[in-house]
Amino acid sequence: MELTSDALVNSLLALGAATLVTTLWIWPRLGRQRPLPVLGRVALLTVIQVTALAVLALSVNNSFGFYTSWDDLLNPGGTKLALTSNENQKGATPADELLQPTNEGGLETITDLPKGAPEEVGRVEAVKITGPESGLSDQLFVYLPPEYFNPKYAKVRFPVLLTLSGFPGTTLHLLKELPVPQTAWELQRTGRMAPTIIVMARPTVAPPRNTECVDVPGGPRTETWFAKDVPEALRSAYRVSRSAASWGVLGYSTGGSCALRLAMRYPDVYRSATGMHADFKVAEDAGTGGNLFGGDQTLTNHSDLSWRLHNLPAPELSLLVVSTRKETDYPETVKFVDLAQQVATGNPQFTVESLYLDDGGHNFDSWSRELPAALEWMSARLAWT
Repeated sequence: MELTSDALVNSLLALGAATLVTTLWIWPRLGRQRPLPVLGRVALLTVIQVTALAVLALSVNNSFGFYTSWDDLLNPGGTKLALTSNENQKGATPADELLQPTNEGGLETITDLPKGAPEEVGRVEAVKITGPESGLSDQLFVYLPPEYFNPKYAKVRFPVLLTLSGFPGTTLHLLKELPVPQTAWELQRTGRMAPTIIVMARPTVAPPRNTECVDVPGGPRTETWFAKDVPEALRSAYRVSRSAASWGVLGYSTGGSCALRLAMRYPDVYRSATGMHADFKVAEDAGTGGNLFGGDQTLTNHSDLSWRLHNLPAPELSLLVVSTRKETDYPETVKFVDLAQQVATGNPQFTVESLYLDDGGHNFDSWSRELPAALEWMSARLAWT
């Protein structure tokens, strides 16, 4: 059974309940102070305690997404890519080494995906990408719209929307807690969103540390993973556009921070971005383990979006900032949007818009209510080239 499957949790719950009933039934028989009865009591109590702790640990992991598979749990740090001599004449890594199908991630637990043939409802695929630039490897989900399987679109290259979960969080959160492909399919079916390939990923490519999608000096190169390895792998395996104008990135919480930062630092890769309840500079907390840049002020500044607006030319980019007026960081959000719109004045290639719910917090209820509008906004800015 998959590490994140409900079946594993339910099986352990059943085992714990059965052990508890058994304990209550035979406990009187184990009351004597002899070696075997004492060992029996210890064994039964141990099974109950271990089972309860296992259920608790699995429930926490499924909620916060520290590990997505048994391999992820038993092989800390993730699989590292080993470059081999199996390269083509141009020196590029073969496509089948960049992206491969996988059974990891728990896709089989999602029961509310549209039912039908791929040419009618599209398809969600689980894939594993290995990155030659970053040396990182992780599992992602890819939603292919119905048109992708339509012969009329056989020569069409589709726009791409990379979506990012929060921290800590699994890629599965983008299907279960925040129904990204389900919402996209409904929007496309009703004509409010153009057919788009949607890629679902988590920021925590090197668990359990929160790297905020940046390249950590001497550590995980997460920014390189999202800015170079993921686009290259997708282009090698799917009919996707090669133009930055056709690529966008959207995320919530830490994923929203990553989305805005990736677009502002790499507008030649992602020409549009939406940050839902995002921060605008790299956090320094228990999740990141302090300053991710080791105190390097130059690196810190260049990942601070407000600093970039003050000190660097405005990029060719469209941004959407989404939040609620009750969110704790709402004043900081307004401050950033005001600054960005001032910078946008006189820079028509750089645009910033904002959407706010009147109520709601930093949770999936708010993000679910914001998602349809965010997807529509992104779709209107993903070019077909």
